[in-house]
Amino acid sequence: MSEIFTNINSFLESILFFDIFFGSIEGVNIPFLVAWLIAGGVYLTFLTKFINLRMMRHSFNILRGRYNTADDVGLISSFGSLTTALSATVGLGNIAGVALAVAIGGPGATFWMIVAGFLGMSLKFTEVTLSLQYREFLKDGTVMGGAMEYLSKGLAKKGYATFGKILAVIFAIFMIGGAIGGGNTFQVSQALGAISQEIPYFQANPMIFGIIMATLVGFVIIGGVKRIAHITETLVPFMAIIYISASLWILGVNFDKIDDAFGIIFHEAFATSAIYGGMLGAMVQGFQRAVFSSEAGIGSSPVAHAPAKTKYPVRQGLVALYEPFIDTVVICTLTALVIIITGVYTHDGSYSALIETKQGAALTSAAYGTVISWFPIILSISITLFAFSTMISWSYYGERAWVYLFGSKFSIIYKFIFLSLTIIGTIVSTSILVDFSFMLLLAMALPNILGLFILSGDVKKQLDDYLKKFKSGELDKEALQKD
Repeated sequence: MSEIFTNINSFLESILFFDIFFGSIEGVNIPFLVAWLIAGGVYLTFLTKFINLRMMRHSFNILRGRYNTADDVGLISSFGSLTTALSATVGLGNIAGVALAVAIGGPGATFWMIVAGFLGMSLKFTEVTLSLQYREFLKDGTVMGGAMEYLSKGLAKKGYATFGKILAVIFAIFMIGGAIGGGNTFQVSQALGAISQEIPYFQANPMIFGIIMATLVGFVIIGGVKRIAHITETLVPFMAIIYISASLWILGVNFDKIDDAFGIIFHEAFATSAIYGGMLGAMVQGFQRAVFSSEAGIGSSPVAHAPAKTKYPVRQGLVALYEPFIDTVVICTLTALVIIITGVYTHDGSYSALIETKQGAALTSAAYGTVISWFPIILSISITLFAFSTMISWSYYGERAWVYLFGSKFSIIYKFIFLSLTIIGTIVSTSILVDFSFMLLLAMALPNILGLFILSGDVKKQLDDYLKKFKSGELDKEALQKD
């Protein structure tokens, strides 16, 4: 079995990380996946006339309920959908991944990470709008949305029914694989490693930790998306406040170094430094980190947004703009600034061993620990909370993909498998499964962005119609009628 996983993993890796310049640029590899995501982000940003910048205020007003109407249809609030999606993305990528991106690609990777975050906002807007447009309310009271729906139904409307169905099935299989590995066993194993440093009991009894996590996750996911949203509405802001507060405290203590840090970031973003691979090396690391962090273009979070109560698909797409902004532009940037200001990213320093072994979480812990001596304890708790929140959201993603393939009556089988793997992930090595899972997770971008290219014209038309109503004051009248 492990040989099968290894062979499939190698095949997907050869496609996703194929160097589009065929190795012609010494020391730098431009993976096809990165180029594919950049192309999608740039195209959709221009198509929507920079929707990622010009509609943020309106998006905020939607979030606070300013445009709720009596005609809204769905199961959970727009804010609940946003926090459910954020709970899957705000986590180890912000803690460990950013540190490695800066250490490998240099401080300049931060600049490209921010750029990727802004482009990711356009990707999120498009895929979430399509998810709401093609969502389906099932007989069991649940909602089916996401790439499976807009790939199959959307492409069918374009005359590509068979092709769309094939892409949807492939995407669903990839999502299930991504959920049980990257969204489950990887998360629980990382949380175990972090919490064991503070509570040695779990180091000697890892299965107990696995049972506790499986019980907590099971309690949440058995209640469906409404319970998931209820938990994430509280948990995500709490986690974000803790992490952002610690970051701002360190930046405040080192306020005089912030200008220099930004200077280094902008200089290295376009530099020809041989140490980090120059501008292209920084760009690749920045974009890769943004992908792992916000999952923009992967097609996962549209599943979380599908049950949102709204009248217009575009409206929830606008809410989704905040997802990459919070996750990548804000939280990842704060992490990067702390890493740069504290200097732990340098290869000739005392933390070089952590860089060489790619221990990103430990590198971040060391950076924050230089100012806040007790921060490693907080980080261990944060990693556990981040892992838990990621698991409950990804369990829902995988469950929706499972239902798409096999039907609602078999969803209990998926939940049993998911929770069993939560326990297994604490007592046996799941590295092969995790590596395989991450490849499937990244491969979700292949059919998803292809679908976004094909269906982007429909989104543009919906956006134009919505903006006409917004400018004419019609949307305000609808909201006032409800009041």
